[in-house]
Amino acid sequence: MTSPRSSSSPRPNTAFRELRGQRSPAEFAAAVRRAAREIGEHVSCDARYVGRVESGEIRCPNYAYERVFRHMFPGREPADMGFAPRESVRGRGARKKGSAPSGNSESPAESRTAGAGDGAIDSSEESDVLRRAFLTSGPASLAAASLGTAPGTRAGRHAGEAEAAAVEHAVRRIRVLDDRHGADGLYRRAARPLKAAYDLLDAGTRRQSVADRLHAGAGELAISVGWLAHDSGRFDDARSHYAEALATARVAGDSALEAHAFCNTAFLARDAGRPREAVRAAQAAQQAGRHLASARLMSLLNLREAGGWAHLGDRVACEAALLRARALFGRGPSDADPEWMTFFGEAELEGLEAQCWSALGDWRRAAEHAGRAVVLQDPHFTRNIALYTAQLAGDLVRNGRPEEAAAAGGRVLDLLEGVRSARIRSMLTDTARLLRRYAAQPEVATFLARHRAATRRAA
Repeated sequence: MTSPRSSSSPRPNTAFRELRGQRSPAEFAAAVRRAAREIGEHVSCDARYVGRVESGEIRCPNYAYERVFRHMFPGREPADMGFAPRESVRGRGARKKGSAPSGNSESPAESRTAGAGDGAIDSSEESDVLRRAFLTSGPASLAAASLGTAPGTRAGRHAGEAEAAAVEHAVRRIRVLDDRHGADGLYRRAARPLKAAYDLLDAGTRRQSVADRLHAGAGELAISVGWLAHDSGRFDDARSHYAEALATARVAGDSALEAHAFCNTAFLARDAGRPREAVRAAQAAQQAGRHLASARLMSLLNLREAGGWAHLGDRVACEAALLRARALFGRGPSDADPEWMTFFGEAELEGLEAQCWSALGDWRRAAEHAGRAVVLQDPHFTRNIALYTAQLAGDLVRNGRPEEAAAAGGRVLDLLEGVRSARIRSMLTDTARLLRRYAAQPEVATFLARHRAATRRAA
């Protein structure tokens, strides 16, 4: 029995067609995919999907696409884009398991057959797998929820597309939450599905394509958890997770994952006071990524190398790496850019260069680049705005501009109400220490009082 549908023909979505403008459907689809990467979503938009929307076949996009379209067209509601209200398409209330969709919205089946870009599971809502595994689960619940068993029992079946998609979705969710809120509140929860992801690998699969996705997903999850440990000051834990990701990359022969693991290892080594290791890891990442056709990836890897040289005090080598990074960045984005690089735009380029000049003791140039990073950063990346502003505050006080530093520090305190990052708090504490000699200045005194109060609350 088929689901009831309206007898009328679909009405073309002229509003959405106008938003596409002069771009071809394929060009617009590529823009949608790029916008998705910018906010941590992953959709497999192509010219066919654009045609289905414009023809009226898709009357209401799923939630993932809706978030992307809102990002692309700020201030516009779905109705402004020509979409029908969700309740008029799907019926009121949540759709029961097994029931048919009541209109021409994207159905779970469509989402699953659309490929990895649509998450391979119903992306119209956060999956039950993700909720159980990431937000509330025990260590084995991701595998258990995916394989349909209770934790601690054997599934009796191989991992498949849905299991690979569950791991990939968990990685994306962690990244989105980190971008907005920082690592401290996420690390312990995010670490729990990691073992389950490797349990899925151990369960085996009958298809090489699924095995490849599971290896890549587990490795990326290890890196994401390692980053949360890194950003919350747990350097030994971070090093262990990055090493696990690197081992997974080597086993799978995955050069993209290997480049990512070495990239984060270089960052960690710099922060942990091992700059020569940072340089070597960054160079190893460049070696692994040289065939990936992503100039933006190579730009970031040269910035990681520049950071190591800066902390070694080698200004010549640092400047050379910075020049390479800017030249590569200038080539622009491409579809070959890894999904995890959504954070890497002009703001991050400026922020990482600011860190290099700061390490070299050139506070004026450091403050200039940090200020640009703050201005350029997309509001979605709240944590990075706090990070760049904290960098700016430290550079300003070291450059002899205490009132400006105090003002920047105050903005960081405002942001820390929604962001939890041990690294940012530590940077702000260093700034407060340097500002104490200027405590007689009213704006500085106000900041120091606020910082003391915030420190007591955090304790």
